[in-house]
Amino acid sequence: AGMEGSGGDGASRAVGDWRLALWTLCSVLLPVLITAWCSFQRSRRQLLIRDIFRKSKHDWHYTDLFGQPSYCCVCAQHILRGAFCGCCGLRVSERCLKKADQRFLCKEIVMRGPGAAPGSMPHRWIRGNVPLCSCCMVCKQQCGTQPKLCDYRCVWCQYTVHDECMADCLRTEDCTFGEFRDLIIPPYYLSAINQMRKEKRTSYEKVVPYCRKHWMPVIVLANTRSGNNMGETLLAEFKMLLNPVQVFDLSKIAPAKALQLCTLLPCNAVRVLVCGGDGTVGWVLDAIDEMKIKGQEQYIPQVAILPLGTGNDLSNTLGWGAGYAGEVPVEQILRNVMEADGTKLDRWKVQVTNKGYYNLRKPKVFTMNNYFSIGPDALMALNFHAHREKTPSLFSSRIINKAVYFFYGTKDCLVQECKDLNKKVELELDGERIELPNLEGIIVLNIGYWGGGCRLWEGMGDEPYPLARHDDGLLEVVGVHGSFHCAQIQVKLANPVRLGQAHTVRLILKSSKMPMQVDGEPWAQGPCTVTVTHKTRALLLCHAGEQTDDDASSLSE
Repeated sequence: AGMEGSGGDGASRAVGDWRLALWTLCSVLLPVLITAWCSFQRSRRQLLIRDIFRKSKHDWHYTDLFGQPSYCCVCAQHILRGAFCGCCGLRVSERCLKKADQRFLCKEIVMRGPGAAPGSMPHRWIRGNVPLCSCCMVCKQQCGTQPKLCDYRCVWCQYTVHDECMADCLRTEDCTFGEFRDLIIPPYYLSAINQMRKEKRTSYEKVVPYCRKHWMPVIVLANTRSGNNMGETLLAEFKMLLNPVQVFDLSKIAPAKALQLCTLLPCNAVRVLVCGGDGTVGWVLDAIDEMKIKGQEQYIPQVAILPLGTGNDLSNTLGWGAGYAGEVPVEQILRNVMEADGTKLDRWKVQVTNKGYYNLRKPKVFTMNNYFSIGPDALMALNFHAHREKTPSLFSSRIINKAVYFFYGTKDCLVQECKDLNKKVELELDGERIELPNLEGIIVLNIGYWGGGCRLWEGMGDEPYPLARHDDGLLEVVGVHGSFHCAQIQVKLANPVRLGQAHTVRLILKSSKMPMQVDGEPWAQGPCTVTVTHKTRALLLCHAGEQTDDDASSLSE
C-alpha cells in the first residue's frame, strides 16, 4: 500500500510538471505569436497602403501626427495620424484611405472633357480641414472654428466658405485662382496647348491666359537633398498653391527636362524658383545654357533662389538670404518672387591644364558663378567633402555642416598645410604679373559674399574700395594669410590682401599638390595652369528686401 501511494504521488507530480511546462510554453509562445501576427498584419497593411499610394492620382503622404486638428474626409472622425494629399489637401484615416482615393478627385493639372469654356473653370471645393485663421469669402468671418469636419476650401484659389454660406452659385462660379493667379498655369491653358500641338499649331499667344498682361508663370525646382532636408515639405506646399505640373523634384527629374515646360509658356515671362544650395542653382543655370545652345533663347526664364544649402553665398548676394529654415510662409516666398527685379550674373569659364600633359590630357573645364580659390578654404572644403562621403547620414543639418567646417578650419590654423603659397604660384591679372606677398591662399571672387555670409572684398569697410559687383564683367582677386586670417575677416577684424580686379585671371601652380575649389566643389591639384575667362551672363531675380545682417551672420559662424 505504501509503494502504491508513493507511485500515485510520483504520477501526480509528473502530471503537475507537465502542466507547468505546458503553461510556461504557452506563456512564452502566446506573446510571440501575437507579436508575429500583429507584425504580419502591419506589414500587410503597409503593403496595401503603398500599393494605393503607387496607383493613386493623389499625391498621398503618410504622417504619424498631423500638425493641426484634423478630421477624416470620409468618416468625419477626429484623427491624429493618417494620410494627406500634397496637392489637394485631403486628410484621411488609414482605414478610409481606399474609399477616399476612389471617391475624391485630386487637382487636375490638365482640364479634360469638352464641356469647359475656354479661359475659365469652376471652383474645386474640398470639405473640411481648412487652414487656420482663414476667413469666409462670403461673410468674412473666421472658418474652421468648430471641432468637426466643416467648411469648404477651393484647391485653386484657396478661398474658404462656411457650410451655411455655401450656395449653389458658388459651386458653379468661375474660379479666379486667387492671389497667385499670375503665377499659376491653369489646367484649361495646358489642355488648349495640347490640342494645338496635336493640330501642329504653335500660335500659343492667342490662348488665354497667354495674352494676359501681367501673367508670369513660375516653375519650382526643388532639390530634396540640399542642406536641412526641407525640400519634401516645400514640394507639398508649392503643389497646394500652384498647379502640380509646375513643381519638380530635382532628385527625380533633371533641370534640363523640367525647363522644357518654358517652351509652352510666354517668351521672356517665365520665372524659375530654385529651392536648394548654390550647387543646385549652378546646375539649373547650366541647363539654361543648354537651352541657348538648342536655339531656345526666347524662352530663357529668370531665376529666383530659396536657399536650402550650407553656404548660400549667391542667394545672399541677390538678397534672398543666407538660409531658409521655414521661418517665412510659402505664400510670402511666392509674393517675393512676383515682386523681384531682374538682374544679370556673370558666369566664368575655369580651365585647368595639367603641366606636362598638354597633348595627352584634355584640360578640366568648370563653370564658375561664385568664386575660385586655392589654399586653406579649399582645403576645408576638400576635408568636409571627404568626411561627408564616408558618413553622409551625419550631414543632414546646416548647423552640423558648419561645425565640421569650423573643426577643419581650426585644425588648419595649427597645421598650416598651405603655407608659402606665394613661392609655389604665379598670378597674372589681364596679362600683367602680380608680385605676391607671403600668402597661404588666393581667392577669385565673382559675387559679393563668400564663406557663408562674409563680404570678403570690402573686409572691414574702412578703406575706399569699390563694391564688388556680379554683373560688371570684373573679377576681384584677394589673398589670405591662413585660416585664422579668414576667421578675422569674417568677424570684420581684418582686411584681405587685395591683389586687384581683372577681366581675365591666370594662375600657374609651379610645384607640389594644392587644394583648389570652384563654387564649393574641391579637388587636390598638381602642377597646372588655371585660366579664368568670361563665359556668359545669366538672368536672375534680385529680392529688394533686407539682406542678411553680415555682422550677425559672421558672429554666428
